[in-house]
Amino acid sequence: MFRIRRIHDDVVPVNKTAVQEVIQIFKDQFPDAPVTDVTALAEKLRNPFKQRFRTVLYVAEKRPGQVEGFATVLHEPVLGFCYLDYLAAGRKLTGRGIGAALYEHIRSEALTLGAKGVFFECLPDDADRCADAEMRKSNAARLRFYETYGAVPIMGTQYEIPVPGAENDNLPHLVYDGLGRDEPLSAKFTKDVVRAILERKYGDLCPPEYVTQVVGSFKQNPVSLRPLRYLKAASDRIAPTAGSYELIAVAINDKHDIHHIRERGYVESPVRIGVIESELKKSGLIECVPVKEFPLKHILAVHDDNLVNYLKKACETVPEGKSVYPYVFPIRNATRPPREMSVLSGYYCIDTFTPIHRNAFPAARRAVDCAMTAAELVLNGRRISYALIRPPGHHAERKSFGGFCYFNNAAVAANYLSAFGKVAILDIDYHHGNGQQDIFYERSDVLTVSIHGDPDFAYPYFTGFSDETGAGEGEGFNLNIALPEVLDGKQYHKALTTAIKVVQDFNPEFLVIALGLDPAKGDPTGTWSLGPADFEKNGELVGAMRLPTVVIQEGGYRTRTLGINARRFFEGLVRTSHAT
Repeated sequence: MFRIRRIHDDVVPVNKTAVQEVIQIFKDQFPDAPVTDVTALAEKLRNPFKQRFRTVLYVAEKRPGQVEGFATVLHEPVLGFCYLDYLAAGRKLTGRGIGAALYEHIRSEALTLGAKGVFFECLPDDADRCADAEMRKSNAARLRFYETYGAVPIMGTQYEIPVPGAENDNLPHLVYDGLGRDEPLSAKFTKDVVRAILERKYGDLCPPEYVTQVVGSFKQNPVSLRPLRYLKAASDRIAPTAGSYELIAVAINDKHDIHHIRERGYVESPVRIGVIESELKKSGLIECVPVKEFPLKHILAVHDDNLVNYLKKACETVPEGKSVYPYVFPIRNATRPPREMSVLSGYYCIDTFTPIHRNAFPAARRAVDCAMTAAELVLNGRRISYALIRPPGHHAERKSFGGFCYFNNAAVAANYLSAFGKVAILDIDYHHGNGQQDIFYERSDVLTVSIHGDPDFAYPYFTGFSDETGAGEGEGFNLNIALPEVLDGKQYHKALTTAIKVVQDFNPEFLVIALGLDPAKGDPTGTWSLGPADFEKNGELVGAMRLPTVVIQEGGYRTRTLGINARRFFEGLVRTSHAT
């Protein structure tokens, strides 16, 4: 069994391997084709309009990185068509359904992209146009295959005439697949399509007068299509399935509910996860994945070992069902910290409302496992992954915890990804992402951007000011966008657009979103008034960057609207991240 996956770029190792395997299959299956058509594939994916087409690559894999077949498609979003450039299975894998699966996937994707049809070239199956009997037999098999989908050659034009200096035999038909639609093929639309193909794909081969001659030969309206030759009736053709987006891989903290503080007014409650999960499952956007366990070294890479050791020991010493809150905050003298565990909490904590209790450490560590699982999935080729977790993490600094946060989940994921390329963290929680700022403040490989309520009135009060821009090597790689106490969606989108421009200028290979849903109207920890449509717009703006994206759940405490706001955000994110 294999799965079909779109390769957006060659950033992550699994995609680099896939592109190299595609190149090898291409060389094996198309020895006479220009090798430059595929050797520049990685550049075409990174710069999709190099040919004034968006190059799209699909691979059929048995497992990530093991390519058994591929297809390249040129998408023209303005005219609204797709051109199937190449489709092939590995040399020893033909006849195993790989080509059919790829083509059916392309048809579905073409519908999703809003294409009016798929065009491609196929060699002729008539004796007067192909003298070689064996080759003609092979051509006929290929045309028979495509005809089962309703794709047939365009007739009565000069598309098949040779370019100056080329041979006259075995020249290809232009084939049209209307994707199950029975609408006539407009001559004007087809002329635009043919001109785009000849000028952009074959620009080096086709002189302008040849292009004019061929395009001018499309005089019949509607364009004439060859009658079915191999299929008994049009009703026998295979209809395309409705297009769909790649599902978001979601890692849910299955141990989050052990972290349940029952004190009145403690808003960081287990119900938060349930309402988000329920709404996303109804949307059909997500695929829940198993959570892997990762070694403690990933936490220690961003947090001081004294903090980690304290949290582990302190949580183990608290009696079952009890919580200890910081109540004494010693001056930070590293040489003489308090010895009493309950007093020592104030040495490491930044506030009075983040408790130590027996289950805080295991729940927080499992949240990190979820964040790491999501990051690893992106490295394995998933475009969007989501760690649906609590406790949150973005207030946890290198040497301190607070704000309901114990370990900085987003920072752990970003640090892990940074070994494979530059990372941008975009924090869109109502409160400042002081943890990421502190951890990466002197680094230039991880950009930290936070949109939040001005610390003059919003937690954590002591950090998040606009003049905090990084230090040393990290100077200029930290951006705080502090916003006023009263804010609507339109004002927020303006700030988010500014943040996104900074991220794009940084040109990262990966994006980590610290997703706070507490900018919502009525959230008990915030003052802003964003509604579901605003969160959807946020998702659209973020998704339009089209980066491999790991979303880490942070705040959001108005449970009546939490689920719908999350769903609308992800609907917007998926829509634009896959759009062209």
